[in-house]
Amino acid sequence: MMSIRQRREIRATEVSEDFPAQEENVKLENKLPSGCTSRRLWKILSLTIGGTIALCIGLLTSVYLATLHENDLWFSNIKEVEREISFRTECGLYYSYYKQMLQAPTLVQGFHGLIYDNKTESMKTINLLQRMNIYQEVFLSILYRVLPIQKYLEPVYFYIYTLFGLQAIYVTALYITSWLLSGTWLSGLLAAFWYVTNRIDTTRVEFTIPLRENWALPFFAIQIAAITYFLRPNLQPLSERLTLLAIFISTFLFSLTWQFNQFMMLMQALVLFTLDSLDMLPAVKATWLYGIQITSLLLVCILQFFNSMILGSLLISFNLSVFVARKLQKNLKTGSFLNRLGKLLLHLFMVLCLTLFLNNIIKKILNLKSDEHIFKFLKAKFGLGATRDFDANLYLCEEAFGLLPFNTFGRLSDTLLFYAYVFVLSITVTVAFVVAFHNLSDSTSQQSVGKMEKGTVNLKPETAYNLIHTILFGFLALSTMRMKYLWTSHMCVFASFGLCSPEIWELLLKSVHLYNPKRFWPGMMDELSELREFYDPDTVELMNWINSNTPRKAVFAGSMQLLAGVKLCTGRTLTNHPHYEDSSLRERTRAVYQIYAKRAPEEVHALLRSFGTDYVILEDSICYERRHHRGCRLRDLLDIANGHMMDGPGENDPDLKPADHPRFCEEIKRNLPPYVAHFTRVFQNKTFHVYKLSRNK
Repeated sequence: MMSIRQRREIRATEVSEDFPAQEENVKLENKLPSGCTSRRLWKILSLTIGGTIALCIGLLTSVYLATLHENDLWFSNIKEVEREISFRTECGLYYSYYKQMLQAPTLVQGFHGLIYDNKTESMKTINLLQRMNIYQEVFLSILYRVLPIQKYLEPVYFYIYTLFGLQAIYVTALYITSWLLSGTWLSGLLAAFWYVTNRIDTTRVEFTIPLRENWALPFFAIQIAAITYFLRPNLQPLSERLTLLAIFISTFLFSLTWQFNQFMMLMQALVLFTLDSLDMLPAVKATWLYGIQITSLLLVCILQFFNSMILGSLLISFNLSVFVARKLQKNLKTGSFLNRLGKLLLHLFMVLCLTLFLNNIIKKILNLKSDEHIFKFLKAKFGLGATRDFDANLYLCEEAFGLLPFNTFGRLSDTLLFYAYVFVLSITVTVAFVVAFHNLSDSTSQQSVGKMEKGTVNLKPETAYNLIHTILFGFLALSTMRMKYLWTSHMCVFASFGLCSPEIWELLLKSVHLYNPKRFWPGMMDELSELREFYDPDTVELMNWINSNTPRKAVFAGSMQLLAGVKLCTGRTLTNHPHYEDSSLRERTRAVYQIYAKRAPEEVHALLRSFGTDYVILEDSICYERRHHRGCRLRDLLDIANGHMMDGPGENDPDLKPADHPRFCEEIKRNLPPYVAHFTRVFQNKTFHVYKLSRNK
């Protein structure tokens, strides 16, 4: 089992709300020609200082995270196989394709090997570029082969340094978003500071480097920064076009690098829909953003060889439904308060019905089942019916897909981030309700968004967008812990914007008594000084044995997480893997996992041989699992799915029956004749047991 063991051995300046000068400022400068030059010089100086700090703090963050990774694993000192094993579960699977491209004799052969892959799923040829979001590995491998750096930088370091470099872009984008909202780069500095001091809850890049979200979230942060700027009023045409280009490129790259992109952008589309319906956002700008989302997804669909899961996404159905509903309800934003409220509810109902209708039609036409496990999971998670579905329960029993732990708020409060966030959120939500009520009550004329009479409560479109964004992604994080990184990073942006915004600065001073420094800089220095080492001798021994004692074309069965490492470290063919977004793969995984169920040896042998399996790896940590409670252990999920009673004290559903056979993973170790006839143990250590399958029927 893997473990990490101890190793031996001057005042901020403010900038104007828009980087382009606004009309009011231009008039003022015309009246005061003597101050015009000094104002522009001051503005240029402020932008230069703020921009330089943004780049520096981004680079420092990436160096900080890279240092933590090195200190934690002693990555520079361990063997290559240990480095590869440290890329756990699906991370190892993704990295294996980068390695595969580098080892290919030519780039063309490398591409061919990805498009016609027969090692990721035994007895099956699949197009990896269609099934998985691995274009980033392809691009990085091409860069490494083309650039003259092979003599100076190992492939693995080029890979991880790229990911840590993306973190610099990520933090810089958060910095800029906060700066744009508040008008001062002091806000960006505070956002970046909070991101780093709350590292445990804002990122996990240092120990899950190849994970898709670590590639995607920096581009998502760039997109949010660009949208924040795009929603400002009175942009110059050139600035608007360049900003739209930045939004499109960042949206496209975000979509290309993460398989869950459509669900994140669906939340974003809901933000736009809410603000547009409440007249808090210019309709034409919302239309541009809807169009960019659809265009980006369709372009990704083409690059992924017309991946049907993208075409059948709720996002495309929702955005098309919004366009249709707009055409059918042209007078949505006129009338009295009750009249407009009624129209709004009807509009919402129409969009919802059209979305479900279009999505069902598209899925029936495409015969799409790849994402059905997600909807089963959501249905069970929100109490819409109990389920015995293996795939849904597999997600439900994982901590990452559970509710956000309460101790998260304690950690966020230690750095004052949570207090500041709640403070700013309460003020902006109150203002948003007032503005929404005012907009719905205005029956005479529609005022331009972001411009109201002097003295009227106002909420800028970019602020409104980030407000609804943080609320929706907050609900997502509270319901699914894995998604907290979307929320907590934006929490840093939103809290810092509010504290440094001139409108609430006076209120902030009144709440200074909450200040209670606990650990900021000293805590970071403690982390940097703590030296540990990657240590997993059992897995290293297993990988070395596979490389030395099995044929290159041997097919291995086992857990999804372990097999990803087998693919990366040995290049052997797999029966299944952790990329779970395919219905046939999920069925195959359930069949392979019968090695941990109560099944007869001849049944298990027949199932494994149907996938061409030569060797099966059994893990004691799964067979005798104690990490999950009863009912959530993998063996329990299999028993329930098979209609068998679970082991141990506790209740069983009345219709569950005792199994006719003992648990396979336990009984095979007794070397009884029915098992020896089909399985021969060829390797064993404290963690793993490898059996070779006989070829007799």
